[in-house]
Amino acid sequence: MAGGNRFRYGAWRGGPDPLAPPYDVRAAVDAVGAEMLAGGSLRDALRGLLRRGPDGRGGLDDLVARARRLRREAMRRGNLDGTITRSQALLDQALAAERDELRGRDDEAARFNEAVLDNLPGSTARAIEELAGYDWASDEARRTYQQILDGLRGEVLEQRFAGLRDALRASAGDPAVQRRVAEMMGDLNDLLDRHARGEDTTDAFAEFMRRHGEFFPERPESVDELIDALARRAAAGERLMRSLSPQQREELAGLMRQSLGDRLAGELDRLDANLRTLRPDLAWDRRDRVRGSEPLGYGEATGALGEIADLDDLLDQLGQEHPGATLDDIDVDAVARGLGRGAADDVRRLRELERELRRQGWVSRTAEGLTLSPKALRRLGGTALRAIFGDLHGGRRGQHDLRSAGAAGEITGASRRWEYGDEQPLDVVRTIGRAVRRAGPGVPVQLAVEDFEVVETEARASAAVALCVDLSFSMISEGRWGPMKQTALALSHLVATRFPQDALQIVGFGRTASPLSQQELAAIEPDLVQGTNLQHALKLAARHLRRHSGSEPVVLVVTDGEPTAHLDPDDGEALFHWPPLRETIEVTVAEVDNLTRYGATLNLFMLGEDPGLRRFVDAVARRSGGRVLTPDAEDLGRYVVADYLRARRGRRRRAA
Repeated sequence: MAGGNRFRYGAWRGGPDPLAPPYDVRAAVDAVGAEMLAGGSLRDALRGLLRRGPDGRGGLDDLVARARRLRREAMRRGNLDGTITRSQALLDQALAAERDELRGRDDEAARFNEAVLDNLPGSTARAIEELAGYDWASDEARRTYQQILDGLRGEVLEQRFAGLRDALRASAGDPAVQRRVAEMMGDLNDLLDRHARGEDTTDAFAEFMRRHGEFFPERPESVDELIDALARRAAAGERLMRSLSPQQREELAGLMRQSLGDRLAGELDRLDANLRTLRPDLAWDRRDRVRGSEPLGYGEATGALGEIADLDDLLDQLGQEHPGATLDDIDVDAVARGLGRGAADDVRRLRELERELRRQGWVSRTAEGLTLSPKALRRLGGTALRAIFGDLHGGRRGQHDLRSAGAAGEITGASRRWEYGDEQPLDVVRTIGRAVRRAGPGVPVQLAVEDFEVVETEARASAAVALCVDLSFSMISEGRWGPMKQTALALSHLVATRFPQDALQIVGFGRTASPLSQQELAAIEPDLVQGTNLQHALKLAARHLRRHSGSEPVVLVVTDGEPTAHLDPDDGEALFHWPPLRETIEVTVAEVDNLTRYGATLNLFMLGEDPGLRRFVDAVARRSGGRVLTPDAEDLGRYVVADYLRARRGRRRRAA
């Protein structure tokens, strides 16, 4: 005890591990990026992270599998007509005891009663109804008959109102208890009627709970909570009726009417109608095929059907299939009830992971679901670029060190005093040296404004680069989709971080073309529409180059098929034809000529061995003075980045 506070310690009894390290969200982001760069869908990769779990377990798929297993077990729990079967057995037992008693009597009343018993209808419910006014000769038979009514009445009311269980079992058949139940149900229906009309029922609900709260041990705190609890049970009872055959349904309905009596049965019907109106979204009319050898009583059968309905709701929540679905849609309390505390802890951990991904700025949520943020795309682009430079270091095309690629300008090796407004990097060594010379040696070193020096740089020539990437279906079918994305993201990252004076535009083209941001490129998925509209892509590339007329123009084209589509000059609609039309080739070559006259370098990266594409790219290279490169898909990024860096070195030499 310290400071008046008392502490108690005990063994850990489950729940989240208090000593477990927090999720490494960067590892989760890297896993998503690796899947995407391998050709997977960004949406599927992010969804898969939550479905599998960050460490391959405890994800939504594990919870779905557990819920499905429990649902299968509930579906095999027993036979739903157990109430009818049990009532029939008790009726046969009562009739046998009564006949034994009547055979021992030698009067006309006994013979008359035997005739009554012999002419009872075959239906259990109708037979019990006709025996309602029968004067039993056998006390055992009378008790057995009453057991049918009291037992079913108790099961029905216990299923609807959990708080009635003890009262009904302690005073079975007591008219005073039945009057109290009927009074409570009448007050409840009046309360629900007012709520359905939109009246303020706050005070009425408080008064109802004051008078009848013992019937509701769950202690609802509002009318809506009360309705939710009652409606789930009522819907389970209705599903039981729907799941029986028409004859069984008629039998059970008759037995319930007889056991409840007119007043209780009427209030129960009124309650069901109110609850159905207030909660129409529940599965009131669904039928379930529960099978098994064990006969289930009314409470057991409705319990199994209620469990199945709850598991179905959980499966829907855990499936996350509906538009805009989030982990917040999952009812953690329902998961704990249906699947256990460990499953609820798994959901909380997944929520924590998603919150951390959002809080740390790695993902954002849109109407379509989770998507990678610019921060995550920068990390992904850096990963792709490092992989490409690793290949360059071991490849045939020379060495390229990321550190040698300057930022705002080329470092000259000289430095100067810092002035207000300077954006050049600090020269740390010379800054510390000036401070030591000014103030003398000692730790810590005290810096003053006049000590700071910055690295001198010189301006570099800038480039306007258009990277045109083929998005046609053949790119995904031939395994080129992932390398294409990796190449574009790596080049984008290289330009943004090392050559910010360059202007890069990624242009994706299929049947039509469009400019793509990093986010759009990462999220884009293959389109099954046929067409390779290089003409449109080159037109957009030319538009980008003209917006940056002071920069050296460079166009890089990645494609695996010859042009098969172009824009109609009359209405601007895309026209597709295979084999390629002469008109398609002519308008595409016209765009090549426009770029050549503008002075753009046009290099083409041909994927695959399509003969028609080979003839086309060779002709374009001869016409434009550009180059044709034919990398394998896995080498595409190395070729494109190396070609970009080679062009930059050529510009520096020309500028010098």
